[in-house]
Amino acid sequence: MDGVSLFDCLSTQLTRLSAVVGTDPAVPIELVADLLGPAANRSLDQPSPWPSDVADDHSPVEYSIAFNETEPPTLRILAEAQAATPDLAAHSAAAYRFLDRQIDRFGLSTDKFDLVRDVFHTDRPQGAFTMWYSLVLRNGRDPEVKVYFNPAVRGQDSASTLVVEALRRLGLATAYPRMVDSGLRPGELGGRDQLTFFALDLHDDAQSRVKLYLSQYDARVDDAVRAAGVVDDVDAEQVADFCVTAAGGPGRYDRRPLVSSYTFTAGTEQPVGYSLYVPIRDYVDDDEQARERVLELLTRHGYDTGYLDPAIEAVARRPLRDGVGLIAHVSLRVGRPRPGITVYLSAEAHHIKPPRSAHRRTPMNAGRP
Repeated sequence: MDGVSLFDCLSTQLTRLSAVVGTDPAVPIELVADLLGPAANRSLDQPSPWPSDVADDHSPVEYSIAFNETEPPTLRILAEAQAATPDLAAHSAAAYRFLDRQIDRFGLSTDKFDLVRDVFHTDRPQGAFTMWYSLVLRNGRDPEVKVYFNPAVRGQDSASTLVVEALRRLGLATAYPRMVDSGLRPGELGGRDQLTFFALDLHDDAQSRVKLYLSQYDARVDDAVRAAGVVDDVDAEQVADFCVTAAGGPGRYDRRPLVSSYTFTAGTEQPVGYSLYVPIRDYVDDDEQARERVLELLTRHGYDTGYLDPAIEAVARRPLRDGVGLIAHVSLRVGRPRPGITVYLSAEAHHIKPPRSAHRRTPMNAGRP
């Protein structure tokens, strides 16, 4: 893309996505420009000095469309603040500066954030990231902002300790033992089951959430069902069906991991919501196949499928059969406060992964023990 900057690419996609869901693109474009900082004007022909883990092509932005039971679809943006110096400490500092600029502008609440920020801060960060942001856009409202901390910022061996301390400070000390005892595979914490994200909504109302994310490598459907069982009244059959449909069959998911998340709201010490995230791009041949599966899931759960193709077209720069990864994840949200399905779309700003070759057409190793 000769002469096209990262910001040019993302702002064009955001304008189109905003039209799909009926929101004003001006604010999200401005916020993304702020997050990109020195990376905004970098040509897409130039390699990124920082391989962001937000997206497969190392773009620091990923989009998602959330289909909801009680309101129209919403646009979400996951992003990593960029710094001139390509290292974790510099990007962490850029993330804090971004937050400082938005607190008064959007009336963000940092009460919970301030209680735990030092838990997830270190002068020598490790892992793929320190802090990411999610921006949620609804028509006629200020954006909602969520921050993601990295539990492994001091190393994977310390992730559990950090999460326990953060939950304790937030009055959720009893939540962790139940999750470990009932939701994880025995003996796998820090191994095949890893704590991936600790997230907080930066607003203060009855729907403000604390979320804990768990990645399960080399998992089976039963492992997702077990994880979901931590939350009362979750329909195990619904979770299993969603997982099998998204991934193309049962068996062992031995590429990117399944991800589970637990939602806590004010006045609760046990999770009130659960989400399952399936990395659909690892279990399809191309994005045309991914689209077919997502359409099936949306139809089966009773959501308006009319938003899906316009959202895909707003982002795509090539036929769906010519690559894999534009449709990156699909997730099922059950319980409170906003049940639904979310479809995650990659900007594919830097790279398009080719479709899988004929000898790799099997979506997963369904027959493996």
